[in-house]
Amino acid sequence: MERQIPVADLAADPRIEPVVKELESLYAEMDRQYDQAAAGYGFSCTGCADNCCLTRFYHHTFLEYIFLRRGFEQLSGPMRADIQKSAVQYADALRRAQSNVADAPFRMMCPLNREGWCVLYGFRPMICRLHGIPHELEPPGRQRMVFYHGCAAFDSQCGHLPYHGFDRTPFYIRMSGLEQDLKQKLGISEKSKKTVADMLIHDKVPIHAIF
Repeated sequence: MERQIPVADLAADPRIEPVVKELESLYAEMDRQYDQAAAGYGFSCTGCADNCCLTRFYHHTFLEYIFLRRGFEQLSGPMRADIQKSAVQYADALRRAQSNVADAPFRMMCPLNREGWCVLYGFRPMICRLHGIPHELEPPGRQRMVFYHGCAAFDSQCGHLPYHGFDRTPFYIRMSGLEQDLKQKLGISEKSKKTVADMLIHDKVPIHAIF
C-alpha cells in the first residue's frame, strides 16, 4: 500500500545513513576529479556570465532529492520560506515557457542562488558539480564513449587546448547503484525527474513498503 512520506522525515531517518555516507564520498570524488581536470586547463568559472545556475537541469534520483532537502531543512525558517517562494516562481515560469515551444531556451536563476552563490553548495546535485568542462560518457546500452564539449565559458577560455580526459561514466554507475539501494530500502518503485525547484516545492515521497 502506498504512503506519502514527508521528505524531511526521510532526510533525517538514520536507516538511510549508510547510503548518504556513500553519496557524500561519491560527491567528494567528483569534486576532486573535476577540480583536477579543470586545473589542467587552467579553467575557472568564477564570475561567469554563462552561469550554469541559469540552466534548466533535471535531476533523476530520489537520493539527491532527499540529500538536498536534508541541507534545506538546516536553513532558517525565513530563508526556507524565501527560497520556496522563488521555487514556486521558477516552476510557474518554466510551465509557461514549456507551453510556448516558440520561445527561446528557458533561462532563469536557480531558486537556491542568492547574490551569485548557492546557499546549499555542499548539498548540490551531481550535474551541478560536473557541468562545464569537456567529458566523455558511455551511455547505458551503448558500447562506445560519447564525447561532450564544455560550456560556452569553457570554450571561450580554454576551447583551444588539448582535451584532458574526464570520464563521467564511473560516477553515473555508482550513483545508479546507490539510488537502487535507497529505493529498495524505502520501497520506492517510481522514477524521479525533478528540477531543483520541484525538489523544494514538493515535500512528500511515495513509499510502498517499510514505512
